[in-house]
Amino acid sequence: MDRKRSLSIARAVVAGKIKNCRTLIRRNDSGQPKQVLETLDKLSGDAKNASSTEKLLGIEGAAAEVYFGRLNGLLKSENEFSFENRNRRPPKDPVNAVLSYLYAVLAKEMFVTLLAVGFDPYLGFYHRPRYGRPALALDMMEEFRPLIADSTAIMLFNNEELKGKDFIKTGIGISMSHQAKKKVVGGYERRITTEVTHPIFGYKVSYRRIFEVQARLLSRVMFGEIREYPAFVTR
Repeated sequence: MDRKRSLSIARAVVAGKIKNCRTLIRRNDSGQPKQVLETLDKLSGDAKNASSTEKLLGIEGAAAEVYFGRLNGLLKSENEFSFENRNRRPPKDPVNAVLSYLYAVLAKEMFVTLLAVGFDPYLGFYHRPRYGRPALALDMMEEFRPLIADSTAIMLFNNEELKGKDFIKTGIGISMSHQAKKKVVGGYERRITTEVTHPIFGYKVSYRRIFEVQARLLSRVMFGEIREYPAFVTR
């Protein structure tokens, strides 16, 4: 109900997400124009200073357009899959089908983590509460979309773990076979158990554990122990 505090948390989450999108492109897209990185860097800064949720939504949308515009450059040119733009409900190509599935898996895991920490996953700060919508889980997964879901999808396609036969063309879109879903979940588990150094605390833990760390940092913001939510940002 406190719009000012909600906006502060939302700004941190979106700025962190954009920074992580920039890092993923910088690390994996050898042909990225310098302007792409500069634009994402600027948009991340703009997100930190957004004066309203509406402006923040516009900034996030602009960053997504730049980011997804370069996502195809992260896929190996010799594999059979390509990415043109983000689409969903239903996804119209295999890459989008995998991304949508991974986002759903990530949201479910964040939902469980938030419950364990003591939050109501349905009460969000950026995604507005709506019946049946886990708004807080969607908030907290934002900074991890590029690091977990997008990275897993790219790995699965580039390692040729997913083949054309894993996808089923329907009248309105693309769906995945049961076997493909098992491969995607397996790739997700490999990624989520990868250990990385937390930028604030300096210790090495799995991404799964970092979800809990971030949720507990959010609880410290709620209790007034720290002023601002520090999004997880990798270098």
